[in-house]
Amino acid sequence: MAFKSGFISIIGRPNVGKSTLVNRIIGEKISIISPRPQTTRNRIQAVYTDERGQIIFVDTPGIHKAKNKLDHYMADQVSKSLDGMDLILVLLDGSTHFGRGDDFIFEQLKEIKTHVLVLLNKVDLLKKNELPERLKEYEEKSGKEILPVSAVSGENIDKLLEIIFSHLPEGPQYYPEDMLTDQIERFIIAEFIREKIFYLTREEIPYGTAVLVEEMKERKNGSVYIRADIYVEKKSHKGIIIGKNGSMLKEIGKRAREDIERLLQADVFLDLWIKVLKDWREKEDLVRRMGYKDE
Repeated sequence: MAFKSGFISIIGRPNVGKSTLVNRIIGEKISIISPRPQTTRNRIQAVYTDERGQIIFVDTPGIHKAKNKLDHYMADQVSKSLDGMDLILVLLDGSTHFGRGDDFIFEQLKEIKTHVLVLLNKVDLLKKNELPERLKEYEEKSGKEILPVSAVSGENIDKLLEIIFSHLPEGPQYYPEDMLTDQIERFIIAEFIREKIFYLTREEIPYGTAVLVEEMKERKNGSVYIRADIYVEKKSHKGIIIGKNGSMLKEIGKRAREDIERLLQADVFLDLWIKVLKDWREKEDLVRRMGYKDE
């Protein structure tokens, strides 16, 4: 059987489950997830390999109207992710009705010549008698044939992989078969920490939070010391992240450390510091400093 390989971009509105889908297929946590939209800020390459071939998934930030320098960077990442792809997956939220945001996505795709595969995600949240109508609604309004899937329950994920491989050309193995992502460890660790902030602070902390891993070294006893700075835009946000008697920061550190230890397969001492950088998302030099820059 010929070995197939190719690059696939996953696009969709914020919070439709793109990162959850990537993590489900890969079998590991590569992209961070949270109940809040716009969690993913960078394009993240995840690699799936089996006897049929190799798929390189490019998970993108959710498509939304840009309001600041960070938003413009995220929109640019989506645009670039469509260039040179072998296949584009459009992920839609099956738990809601077709909306203007979905219309906007399909407008963006009209000039794209790459084959597009449309998925209706979150079908596990629908009652059985609701799915046919919801599927019909999305197919009529998008003009596309749609595959219903669930990134959470795994419904139709095997079928999705079959379809993907059917569209891929014969090609080389770009990455070693045990490689799951091209992201460096520091980036993934920073994303783990940011994920816990999103989960634990919910509506209290806006999107003006960034994390940079400033120091990472192995100790003589085999454990790993990691110092990370958490940047916020206001002093009040710093107080929220710290919490009463430091309780919130301790919980953020505890949960992030568990993910990091699984990633590194070692004991971790996580040293978190919080710094205020007023309106950093509005300033291009600060956006780049936070790691949101093109190579």
